[in-house]
Amino acid sequence: MSPPEQHRSTTAELGPFCFARCVCGWRGPARRARSKARDDAETHDRDPSPTAA
Repeated sequence: MSPPEQHRSTTAELGPFCFARCVCGWRGPARRARSKARDDAETHDRDPSPTAA
């Protein structure tokens, strides 16, 4: 059995917005607060299902 795909999320800024993104291609919603984008990234890393965040 192969190991599960590892998710590594980071945050990026685009104008006044910040969003989380992952090496798997997932991207969270644009946020004005960096802390909320970081929360989105942490949530995705814990539960990478498409409905997370």
